[in-house]
Amino acid sequence: MRSHLPITAFLCLTLLSGCSVLSKFTQSSVDHLALGNPSQARVVLANSNNYLMKKPQFALSYNRSKGIPNWVSWQLDQTWLGDIDRRNDFRADQSLPAQWEKVEPRDYTRSGYDRGHMTPSGDRTNSEINNSATFVMTNIVPQRPDNNRGPWVDLENYCRGLVDEGKALFIIAGGYGEQAEIAKGKVIPPQNLWKIIVVMDKTGLGVPAISLTTPVIAVDIPNKQGIKTHEWKRYIVTVDSLEKNTGYNFLSNIPEPIQNRLENQIAPSNL
Repeated sequence: MRSHLPITAFLCLTLLSGCSVLSKFTQSSVDHLALGNPSQARVVLANSNNYLMKKPQFALSYNRSKGIPNWVSWQLDQTWLGDIDRRNDFRADQSLPAQWEKVEPRDYTRSGYDRGHMTPSGDRTNSEINNSATFVMTNIVPQRPDNNRGPWVDLENYCRGLVDEGKALFIIAGGYGEQAEIAKGKVIPPQNLWKIIVVMDKTGLGVPAISLTTPVIAVDIPNKQGIKTHEWKRYIVTVDSLEKNTGYNFLSNIPEPIQNRLENQIAPSNL
């Protein structure tokens, strides 16, 4: 007869492994579009350049013509962080429609661009499955090394530092503009990379808790060489300016009076 662990022992072992039943349940029901769908992406084949994809780890709008996401949206708090090593298993996203050509990791080889995460690998370290999910190519854009390994990664680390302090974040990131195509036209790199971070005081506070004093960080960083030593704070902008550059409607699920105020505020330099 197979022996069974008492439920209390099972829960203790699960908690020690850094992946609790409660956090799994909570994460499976996370709405990564809580702040809104900025481009009104839909799961419609004819909408191939604004194709909505919802995953347990993040949500995104995919652009078939460019071979990259228009934007990726996710939530981050302490339940997503752990000690799982980076999986590094870049791969085509097989959940795209079967008839669509899929971007492969090798399409970036010798292109002069990094395979740059939107939802970072470091934001999903509580399980191998969640970390591996960040390596599908629908979460990747061509990033110049000095962007990816400079101010961009510094901002990612800053965000996780906020989470270590007990904060919870709503994040959305993407690119706009075009540079010379790579992979024989299969992928078109963006000219600029942008990110918006809404900072909540603690986990569990939803959109209704966002107020006129909620910190919002927005950055617009050129996707080019020569900026590796630049501080990310020099690229702080307003959400409103990003809306003008992208054509998207950000923070649309926030009540309009609060949304308008937050979108026109510059994040303080003493963050």
